Amino acid sequence: MSQSGNVTIVEVGPRDGLQNEKAVIRSQDKVALIGLLADAGLRRIEATAFVSPKWVPQMADHDQVMRGAPRRPGLVLSALVPNEKGAAAAIEAGVEELAVFASASETFARKNTNCTIAQSIERFGPVIALAAAHGLPVRGYVSCAIDCPYEGEIEPQAVRDVSERLIGIGCHEVAVSDTIGRASPGRIDRMLAEVTQGIAASRLACHFHDTSGQALANIDVALAFGVRVFDSAVGGLGGCPYAPGAAGNVATEAVVAHLAALGYDTGVDADKLEDARALALRLKAGTGLRD
Repeated sequence: MSQSGNVTIVEVGPRDGLQNEKAVIRSQDKVALIGLLADAGLRRIEATAFVSPKWVPQMADHDQVMRGAPRRPGLVLSALVPNEKGAAAAIEAGVEELAVFASASETFARKNTNCTIAQSIERFGPVIALAAAHGLPVRGYVSCAIDCPYEGEIEPQAVRDVSERLIGIGCHEVAVSDTIGRASPGRIDRMLAEVTQGIAASRLACHFHDTSGQALANIDVALAFGVRVFDSAVGGLGGCPYAPGAAGNVATEAVVAHLAALGYDTGVDADKLEDARALALRLKAGTGLRD
């Protein structure tokens, strides 16, 4: 057993990683990627998003992906949902955890979800109730926890407010997200110092993009606060269609290696993860699996 304890990685490559790719990726290739990630030991995988194909065309096959994804003991497949309709469809397809997304920026909320922060959280009430009726956990995302592409710097108090409201309506975990990857360790420290005044670190996760190359240093700051859940995407896939300039998510393989060097146990097999990375890069290049 590691001296430093366990860290959970939430693999977001199949959803947040692939959602911004222009070329259509086949459902069977997405399912294969999820299978390879599970083979590598990842136990929380965000498989898809039950959103309108009009807004995110790459996720139009959410039903096929969720139904086709591998099921095995200890593996939790999650899906991002915008409302009760999406949640109902995800549950029907066999989802095991739901995720909802709010923002700490009013401008980003309006551009991303066509409503205010307050309205977006109000929409989650029926999602939480539906999930509870089916015994499913709900994760909440807080986008723009550091910077907004439209408003600039976001005050930590705004992040705390939204995070506390998500916990208050029933989310079991809140992932504070550096959506455009501009965060520095100092700013992560300032944000988490505020958020952890109201929410235990054990109920927080951090979602870092690596636009500025500081994601691993930012993870170190979060670890010092007691955060033990981090999002990443195999191969560094990603970017947000509503966040101009956002680079990919921090790469899962980089996070696994970094945490291992610090003495943390992620349960991920780095060699098997390389198979998933190879496929992820092929999907990004538009090739995918050979028939």
